[in-house]
Amino acid sequence: MPYAHITGWGMAVPEKVLTNADLEKMVETSDAWIRERTGIRERRIAGPDEYPSVLGARAALKALEVARLHPKDVDLIICATSSPEHLFPATACLIQDAIGASKAGAFDLLAACSGFIYAVHMAAQAIRSGAIQNALVIGAETLSRITNWKDRNTCILFGDGAGAFVLQASDRPGGVLAAVMHSDGSGGNLLILPAGGSRLPASIETVTNGHHYIHMDGREVFRFATRVLAQSTLEVLEKAGLRLEDVRWIIPHQANYRIIEAAARALKLPMERFIINLDRYGNTSTASIPIATCEAVEKGLLKAGDKVVFNGFGAGLTWGALVAEWSGPLPSATRPIHMERYRPLARLRSWLRRSIRRLEGLIWGRKA
Repeated sequence: MPYAHITGWGMAVPEKVLTNADLEKMVETSDAWIRERTGIRERRIAGPDEYPSVLGARAALKALEVARLHPKDVDLIICATSSPEHLFPATACLIQDAIGASKAGAFDLLAACSGFIYAVHMAAQAIRSGAIQNALVIGAETLSRITNWKDRNTCILFGDGAGAFVLQASDRPGGVLAAVMHSDGSGGNLLILPAGGSRLPASIETVTNGHHYIHMDGREVFRFATRVLAQSTLEVLEKAGLRLEDVRWIIPHQANYRIIEAAARALKLPMERFIINLDRYGNTSTASIPIATCEAVEKGLLKAGDKVVFNGFGAGLTWGALVAEWSGPLPSATRPIHMERYRPLARLRSWLRRSIRRLEGLIWGRKA
């Protein structure tokens, strides 16, 4: 049975920065109030032409470049997102087209902020089963588009961005070691985007009542998160046959500094064992774990051989954790790949595919 190694990683965030000082001009809040309750001081906001697929494609190409893997060799793309561009088509399909991953199947996974953990686990299982060799897992968000900027309790929290992992099959032991996933739909109303689905399609009433924005019971979500973050960490380590002492880093979902502090206390670990960057990005939902991971690698904190726990929680309610032995690119990786060459080729391929479909439509239309 092959092992599923994390061999590539990449991130993409918008250039626009929204600071707490900027928010003071928009709602009744203050920098001190936000920092004390969340630990956030700024977040990134997507521009007019930046969508989950745009940010996701940028992150994906960076991850593929690190892994030295051609887009055409990707077998599966999973995009975990809480803010998809459309209910359908899947944002993953738009990313597949944008990067020219011509052989890949693609689908979206919706488990809110736990989605990236779920998606990495699904990709790892597909690899370990022997069904595929190479997978691309992406967390991509433009939460600013569904944030109510008049609600001071939620608008201070969220930011935009994307992160990606490449997972590859190898006979070498390591990679993804174990994962756990949980859900409790009885708490579905605690963190919800009420309208836009088939239950509450868009109408004058849903727009007027703000049902297309994030609604959250912050107190209840906080209580839930502080409980499950530590529990899932211990559970996944037990499943992997590891102890806390075996783990070099814990990379949690970047939602709230106080939640991470509570988890550290419950695990009796110093905060120095946690990778935290939410002060600069806020809560980027599915993108938060891969973005934090990329920065940890860039700073030289996360190295090959380190055992790391990823854990998260989110709407659903959902929560989970995954433990992996960090790998880096496989020894068999090809020579360096320069991904800037692939974007124009992918655009050309997309244009050719659309042209062929139009031609096929004319031919088959005549025969009908």
